[in-house]
Amino acid sequence: MLDYDKEADAYDASRGGEPRAGAAADAVLGLVPPGTRRLLDVACGTGIVTRRLAAARPATRVTGVDLTYGMARMAAGRLPGAIVLADSRALPFPDATFDAVTSVWLLHLLDEPEDVRAVVAECARVLEPGGVYVTTVDKAAAHDVGSDIDAVLAPRPRRPARDAAPLVESYATAHGLRPAGQARFRGRGQGRSPRRTAADLRRGWFTTLPPGDPLTERFVAALKALPGQERPRPDPEFTLRAFRKPTAGFG
Repeated sequence: MLDYDKEADAYDASRGGEPRAGAAADAVLGLVPPGTRRLLDVACGTGIVTRRLAAARPATRVTGVDLTYGMARMAAGRLPGAIVLADSRALPFPDATFDAVTSVWLLHLLDEPEDVRAVVAECARVLEPGGVYVTTVDKAAAHDVGSDIDAVLAPRPRRPARDAAPLVESYATAHGLRPAGQARFRGRGQGRSPRRTAADLRRGWFTTLPPGDPLTERFVAALKALPGQERPRPDPEFTLRAFRKPTAGFG
């Protein structure tokens, strides 16, 4: 797992920057009703997407929340007075506070299914009846674009996908939310090159392959043998799912 306090300053540049943030925000807003009054962006990170949500909907009061001080500090610089330092598994807001809640690139980071269930439960709790929860799903799968890099990495050990779409839907349903749409968007500027992927392996970005491990180094050697060491392969395409909290009296 990355140390997000240490990564905060360089995080955006290493994750596609403004082009990726713009694509994410546009896709999220396509699932958020136009009349939304209060929106909570859970695990807002550096606020690069959160700021775009707020700018696109001036009539919507946007709040961001993040667990990591370094990330929250960056977000607060982008949205002064709108960022809260808190754990997404125990949100510091009363029930039914927001009519939209988003969590972009969060659920895949959580270590245990109980953590994912807790986050979804909290997002459902703070959502008003009739409100919408929007979240990314299947994050790891999005990066498998069928490239030669993916072929090299295919045998690597993998951990279970905590954000698999069927699992997230089951957790949402268990807390009274109902499927309300989906969208896809491209992670612009995130296409992997062999050299960058090898560096990421050695930094520990692939959590099942520890830096310095002999298996890690075997994958690094295979990546270094690929042609086009600096050429990015196709960008990943991410998936969003939306869930609505029913209003009282409607089944």
